[in-house]
Amino acid sequence: MRAGGGGGYTEDMRARSGERKSGALGTLGILGGLALAASLFLNVFLYQKTKKMEAGILVIEVLDGDTFLLDGKVRVRLRHADAPELSFCGGAQAKKLLTNLVKEKKVVLQEQILDQYGRPLALIYAGNTLVNLEMLKSGWARYHHDNSSQKSVLEEAAAAAQKEARGIFSPLCHQKENRENPACQIKGNIDKRTGLKKYFFPGCAQYDFAIVEKDIGEAWFCREEEAQKAGFTRAETCPKGQQG
Repeated sequence: MRAGGGGGYTEDMRARSGERKSGALGTLGILGGLALAASLFLNVFLYQKTKKMEAGILVIEVLDGDTFLLDGKVRVRLRHADAPELSFCGGAQAKKLLTNLVKEKKVVLQEQILDQYGRPLALIYAGNTLVNLEMLKSGWARYHHDNSSQKSVLEEAAAAAQKEARGIFSPLCHQKENRENPACQIKGNIDKRTGLKKYFFPGCAQYDFAIVEKDIGEAWFCREEEAQKAGFTRAETCPKGQQG
């Protein structure tokens, strides 16, 4: 009786164990199938997104000489390029050039990063044209130090534009003499590192070397009061008590 009862009990336990294993394998199979389906879906999604990026995204608006809007209202800036504000010398020309290069065209973004303010920057291609390079070659944008695969090419293009006095480096914006109004001789300069505004008048030690770069907001003034009202202070190298 014990032998017979023991054998039946063992067979019953084996059957139940088999059912549990079969159920566990079925559950693993379902989970594996779901994971595979999710992986396939993700791969398809990433593939479609990549293909869309490779095909390009439409530029719907140009905001200034280095910034534009993509379809979907995404704002993008050019890496390595810093164009003048629209109200400064060269601002309108820079915007016009960028508009001709990208507006209502599909562009491809490469080597995207965020600047210190969280704004997206990228190398921009319109067809085979590197837009960043065209802006710097024209001289309507200053070179902005950055690290990308095109750094050397872009830096050389900007240096050539400056050497050949193109764009903002031409006498239109880059001035040692006030040919438009020779009677106004006070030079308002802005320190590019600190943002401090200083002005120089004839007789100041550095006056002859000071250049008015109108593309960054520097300006000529007729009287010291005008310079001071604009936020400039007299340079330390200027004679005290002497009025420009």
